[in-house]
Amino acid sequence: MGQKIPVQTSTPSLQGLLLSPGGLHSLAIGTTTGYRLFSLSSVEQLDQVHESNEIPDVYIVERLFSSSLVVVVSHAKPQQMNVYHFKKGTEICNYSYPFKILSIRLNRQRLVVCLEESIYIHNIKDMKLLKTIMDTPLNTTGLCALSINHANSYLAYPGSATSGEIVLYDGNTLKTACTIPAHDGPLAALTFNSTGSKLASASEKGTVIRVFSIPGGQKLYEFRRGMKRYVNISSLVFSMDSQFLCASSNTETVHIFKLEHLTDSRPEEPPTWSGYMGKMFQAATNYLPAQVSGMMSQDRAFATVRLNISGQRNICALSTIQKLPRLLVTTSDGHLYIYNLDPQDGGECVLIKTHSLLGSGKMEENKENDLQPPVPQSYAATVARQSTVPSTSTMPGYSEDGGALRGEVIPEHEFATGPVCLDDENEFPPDTPLNSSWGWGKTDQN
Repeated sequence: MGQKIPVQTSTPSLQGLLLSPGGLHSLAIGTTTGYRLFSLSSVEQLDQVHESNEIPDVYIVERLFSSSLVVVVSHAKPQQMNVYHFKKGTEICNYSYPFKILSIRLNRQRLVVCLEESIYIHNIKDMKLLKTIMDTPLNTTGLCALSINHANSYLAYPGSATSGEIVLYDGNTLKTACTIPAHDGPLAALTFNSTGSKLASASEKGTVIRVFSIPGGQKLYEFRRGMKRYVNISSLVFSMDSQFLCASSNTETVHIFKLEHLTDSRPEEPPTWSGYMGKMFQAATNYLPAQVSGMMSQDRAFATVRLNISGQRNICALSTIQKLPRLLVTTSDGHLYIYNLDPQDGGECVLIKTHSLLGSGKMEENKENDLQPPVPQSYAATVARQSTVPSTSTMPGYSEDGGALRGEVIPEHEFATGPVCLDDENEFPPDTPLNSSWGWGKTDQN
């Protein structure tokens, strides 16, 4: 095991962390002196896009994809939300609320502010307050999720303080879509996939993760994180193509699950002893109590990561960088860890790069032998050596500076006159977060 890279005492401490929705290679952190915005153009290249020291003790910083709009909340004024155009260095507007702001979520259509017992929904184009959801169940962590696909701006939040009920709210029609009895215990994590068609959840126990269809609320998948100990899941995120789901907690292990159904329509496999026993167990589940048979049919982690730290808050993202799938982990000690993930065979992910978020901004070189034991020649070990190949955008037509599909013309009706006016329409992200042909399992795309 390697040693954790220390953070210099002269650097500002970390207040908040954010990896942009969908892993669009944008990172925001709040510090005691302000906030910083980064972009990740390659495994080797972490660029600081912007730094602001105007507001101290920032604990919430949310950037609208890769646009110049950023929302900030500080401990100095925890009831006030400030909206900035950071490229111009101007404040667009600010709003005050009756109690402390616990979380903020935004997409191209809606901006959601979550307090302990209420939720405010704004129209992001003119910041008009559209709806106030009052008297929500006690939500001390500000747990909520907003679909990044503005075409169906679904909002999910706890429907109970004592059970794992989820309220699914339509942010466009401003009506409740349904309630989902997801878990027995209180919720700890919620996240939508990139299209807003799936919702994943975990309870405070952290042992089971479930995925539901949206807007119907039917259970699609159930993954068991572990049975030996309860954990606090701090990050839950889909890959952009919804093929993988990543969960991290206050332990040293990060789990990545693969969303796939095993059906009877699969090609017949050659008879083996393990296959025979598998069919016997599958048949036995028909005679077992529902609770026991359900546990037997649950999937296990497809891939894992063992961090060199434990007990620290961390946030994960699954992304495609330089045409290869990567796992990004940011930790509360101010570091970004980048791992290679084998999308075919899974297994243990390989750490290939570490960046400091609180230092001078220069890259920190890793000595692979110091970070983990030697890895056999495998997919992960091979692509690790390819990570230095120069590459521009990792999505077709996606630009970190512009954040829009090149040549795309966004309809005029998408933009309302009002205080939120960016430099040009290209600063908005693409309507479709990712071309469907760029699946995570397809690493040979040109």
